[in-house]
Amino acid sequence: MIKSKLKNRNLSQEDVFNFSELFKLMKPRVMSLVIFTCAVGLLMAPNIIPTKDAIIGIILVSIGAGAAGALNMWYESDLDALMTRTCLRPIPTGKVNKNQALIFGIALSIFSVVALDYFANTVSAALLLFTILFYVLVYTVWLKRKTPQNIVIGGAAGALPPVIGWTIATNSLSLEPLTFFLIIFFWTPSHFWALSLYKSDDYKKANIPMLPLTNGVESTKLNIFVYSLIMLPVIVFPYAINFVGLVFLIPSLILTIYYNYLCFELYNFKKNKFDAKKAKTIFGYSILYLFLVFVFFLIDKIL
Repeated sequence: MIKSKLKNRNLSQEDVFNFSELFKLMKPRVMSLVIFTCAVGLLMAPNIIPTKDAIIGIILVSIGAGAAGALNMWYESDLDALMTRTCLRPIPTGKVNKNQALIFGIALSIFSVVALDYFANTVSAALLLFTILFYVLVYTVWLKRKTPQNIVIGGAAGALPPVIGWTIATNSLSLEPLTFFLIIFFWTPSHFWALSLYKSDDYKKANIPMLPLTNGVESTKLNIFVYSLIMLPVIVFPYAINFVGLVFLIPSLILTIYYNYLCFELYNFKKNKFDAKKAKTIFGYSILYLFLVFVFFLIDKIL
């Protein structure tokens, strides 16, 4: 009798949500990037809003991004279980079940959008809703398993947080926040395709049509290099529309030219082969590159 009660007690404890695991569903690393880029978009806006409103807005956008991450993990749990990069996520390890992840993701989505509409404005709330739906329905459900262009098109979702930050402050859209969108949108392919090169076995196990698997190594290397070159005019664009000055342009161009160099080295390697070390270097540098470019936005505004 006592053993039975203890057994039932243990079962009930196992059924209680592990909030640390639920937090992992929100992809904290991605959330940190969302917090940063959203904050930059907000701080670059021409008008100033109260600090409390700014903090609330950024937190809500981050929660919305986390909600999209949770729904992504819910839908892709079967794929995550097959890949070494993702097999330790909460659902494949059994620490969170799919129903919990689904409810958690939907609840956070509704809360973040409704609260942002209340504390900020309808424009930013509508953009956040669009971002969540685009990431979950267009990228995760539709594109991810069907086309090697999944990263290119799906990158639009990751490029919107700084635009939302701008609308939180201004309640409007204009040409200036488009610069944030373009930088992240055209940065995304080279960033993720570098990863897909040295993690191609993972994607092969999960049958995800990433570029190295569908088009081959040589095509992937070429695309990485071409997208890195596209960053040159994209970086010049905010200066061309008088949004930023030389304080942004010069160091950002230097960073971009070095990025071009790294990607060219990868492309120039032996035909139909790649240097895994160089691919990892590009992936790591691309993260630093994006961070520093957005830092220079702020430095330019301050100076």
